[in-house]
Amino acid sequence: DVERALALVPPSAPLSGVVHTAGLLDDGLLEGQTAERFASVMAPKVRGAWHLHSLTRGSKLEFFVLFSSMAATLGSAGQAGYAAANSFLDALAAHRRAQGLPGSSMAWGAWAEGGMAAALDAHLKARLSREGIEPLARVQGRDLFERSLERPEAHLVLASIDLRKVGRSVESSI
Repeated sequence: DVERALALVPPSAPLSGVVHTAGLLDDGLLEGQTAERFASVMAPKVRGAWHLHSLTRGSKLEFFVLFSSMAATLGSAGQAGYAAANSFLDALAAHRRAQGLPGSSMAWGAWAEGGMAAALDAHLKARLSREGIEPLARVQGRDLFERSLERPEAHLVLASIDLRKVGRSVESSI
């Protein structure tokens, strides 16, 4: 489907960028993990991003943005597969940069409206807040996205983090 869609892009208005936002959650403890569950979480991010990379490698893109998650950067309880899939995106952005291609992996934190974290129950949202992760408002996310496109780094964490709470959370877990 992606190949067909790209074939429809007219030469008079060539493709200028890619934003890959696919993702799937299947949270759970390691003892409940199966190869099938792991593969289902990996596929949308890993296969999808690599497919886009392969199909557009010869294009003159201005940007190639991968929506990652801070779960890959900081870890996240019960999200081993999701963190691994997002780590791949982070590495793919660096790989593209090493090849002289555009590549940005934006490791998002929680969003207040929309996004995967918005569907969390009140208990999990409260836990994130205690750990110093505050949800981003839509306007904050848009502004961070726009500013990130101008940054030279291949990997950025885009989140609202209260470092004092993070410090207290780490201290209480030691």
